[in-house]
Amino acid sequence: MSDEQKTPLHPWERTWVLWVSSAALLVVVAALVIVGIGGAGATTAPAADALPAGMNQATADLLGVTSGASDPVTAPSYRLTDQDGHDVDSSTLRGKAVVLTFNDDKCTDLCAMLATDIVAADHDLSASARANTVFLSINANPYYPAPSDVRAWSQQHGLDALPNWEYLTGTPAQLATAAKAYGVPIELDPTTRTVSHGSQIFVIDPQGRIIEQAAFGTESADTAPFAHGLATLADDALPRGQRGAVAGANLAAAIAGGTDIGDTPAAITGPALNGTATLSTDDSRGRFTVVDLWSSTCTACAVQLRDDQTEAHKLGDAVAFLGVDVGDEVADGRTASSRAHLTFPTLRDPQGRQAARLRVSELPYLIVLSPTGEVLLRHPGLLTTDELDYVLHDLDQALPGASA
Repeated sequence: MSDEQKTPLHPWERTWVLWVSSAALLVVVAALVIVGIGGAGATTAPAADALPAGMNQATADLLGVTSGASDPVTAPSYRLTDQDGHDVDSSTLRGKAVVLTFNDDKCTDLCAMLATDIVAADHDLSASARANTVFLSINANPYYPAPSDVRAWSQQHGLDALPNWEYLTGTPAQLATAAKAYGVPIELDPTTRTVSHGSQIFVIDPQGRIIEQAAFGTESADTAPFAHGLATLADDALPRGQRGAVAGANLAAAIAGGTDIGDTPAAITGPALNGTATLSTDDSRGRFTVVDLWSSTCTACAVQLRDDQTEAHKLGDAVAFLGVDVGDEVADGRTASSRAHLTFPTLRDPQGRQAARLRVSELPYLIVLSPTGEVLLRHPGLLTTDELDYVLHDLDQALPGASA
């Protein structure tokens, strides 16, 4: 690599690259660090005393945090156009903490999950921190560079409601220059007009210096702890007088028999909704298992059930799906199951005991278990077919339908 091709960023920012593809379901991890499912952490994680205040090691591992606070570097400059057609110069954001990512404005899977995290992270910030923080993305897709493209994506994922959200775009040459300056790899497929791009998160302080780097990946679907960690990084970048209490909770350390990410809980069991047999997640040991907790009174649950059925049909027996009907009378649960044309087994949880044990905060709620029963992912609310498909193929690229 010639000197002209070298990224100006500090070496700690180039120790790893996590590739993601928004159209092709592919994750390739290169170089020194693997950001694993369920918090299997970076081998170069910062020491505990170097972590931002209020962040534990499990959360740092979940985000793949790499600290540069001891030797920050000036973030590369840019001049681009935001979703409303306004020019934005990096220098105009001085005085603010900036959480910068590169996103594909046609993405329906991983970037969409990150959008959910950004909305939640913004909510976790205190009023003072929120007023002094900008969540900013630069378009990684040169095939769709118009402000209307990034505006439509922002609206689709609820980011347009955030006054501190900026989604920048420009000419294909400008976008390529920005990605190169930040060392974010982009691969283009002109035939399908799709992209694969790096997943780095850059935390830039009010002086315009990169002080932390993290990454988004499949773990982004674990919204609550990921969003809390993202908010903590933003808060930590601010001067003390602008910081505030960060809402939410860190990722808990694994506990034997617990129900958090990394734990291996006792089997989820109950009577079958459409029969007399007893169903259990023990029945699917040896395969990844998607557990969908739902109720007939939940409108979003009907959408989730249809999406899960689509994915279950696509994957066949390669992945197990188990529904948990929470709080329903038998007839109501069976009617909802029939409407969704479910073919995967569903157990009854009429008193909500399984949901309570699993600390389910809302419905629908998806939990993904490893072949040994370990909790790999917890996700409240809807997880679309594209998002779930991305997660599962990230776990096992040998599953049916994986890209070559």
